[in-house]
Amino acid sequence: MSAPVAPVRRTDREDHRDRDDSVSALTIARRRTLALCAACLALLVALVGVALSTGQFHIPFFDALRALFGAGDSATVLVVQQFRAPRVIAALVAGAALAVAGSMTQRLLRNPLASPDVIGVTGGASVGAVLVLAVGSVPAAFTPVAAVAGGLLVAALLGASAWRSRVSVTRLVLVGVAIQQGLAAVVNLMIVRFPEELAGQALQWTSGSLYGRTWAEIWIAGGAIVVVGAGAALMQRHVAVLDLGDESAGGLGLDPRRSRLGLLLLAVVLASLAAALAGPVGFVALVVPHIVRRLAGPPTAATLALTALTGALLLLAADYVALNLLPIRGLPAGTVTATLGAPWLLWLMARSQRRNLT
Repeated sequence: MSAPVAPVRRTDREDHRDRDDSVSALTIARRRTLALCAACLALLVALVGVALSTGQFHIPFFDALRALFGAGDSATVLVVQQFRAPRVIAALVAGAALAVAGSMTQRLLRNPLASPDVIGVTGGASVGAVLVLAVGSVPAAFTPVAAVAGGLLVAALLGASAWRSRVSVTRLVLVGVAIQQGLAAVVNLMIVRFPEELAGQALQWTSGSLYGRTWAEIWIAGGAIVVVGAGAALMQRHVAVLDLGDESAGGLGLDPRRSRLGLLLLAVVLASLAAALAGPVGFVALVVPHIVRRLAGPPTAATLALTALTGALLLLAADYVALNLLPIRGLPAGTVTATLGAPWLLWLMARSQRRNLT
């Protein structure tokens, strides 16, 4: 019989060294995230200048940026402020909202495929917005309201399905994919029955185009996105607590079910408002959180800002490519994001399947 092995006691010096290593790793991660935010912001400013200066009427880069704030000759200010700036700002706001909504949904449901555009939330928002277009005489302010109502209805349907049948999150995502496709068919059926002048407008919007965005739409939907996004940022500490597990969150005084439900509702509203502003642009909400995770590591409060900047940069770049670089002019930005995002979705599904088999 062998003698019992005495437990190895750690010295105070070893404990101090481990704590110093943890603090050092955290500091390095924060600095890397801040550096990535600064780089992303610089790219964003450069791309905004390029987007404002490019078009049938060419404007020098710095003149375009100055005209955005009202400086310069009247013709330049008119072109920039009335025709190009609304499109650029709509891309920035909608891209940031979609990315943040996707990051929150994936993190709360703990599934890399669970983004609002995959599980049907933006499809529900599309149905609501297209219904407003069908009525025709409804004020523009009702479009975001109808979009949010459609997104919340789909979320409630998914929640009821999960509650009654207790399906896994992966199966819930597949149910959401089926709902998204069904809603897309409903939208197409509605558009077919539209008058010709409304059908073209609705078809362009549902394909994720930023063409013809107005300041009124930006003030209404964009203002709501800013308010809801600020609420989501303030609630990030709850997300961090939920990451510890429901038992630990409950021990820290947080109601896990209520907090998770509130955060999911914020994500649904954000994605629906973005759909009201830019149409159901696909794959931004799905792809951006994965890009940020690979660049900056595990999610923290600081990475939420990087997620918003990356989403804004991706959608603005997609719109610029669709508008200026493709041989077929006038394609919507959603076409570019779908071309980039579809292979990414297939790769994620294949990787998820491999993990389930192992």
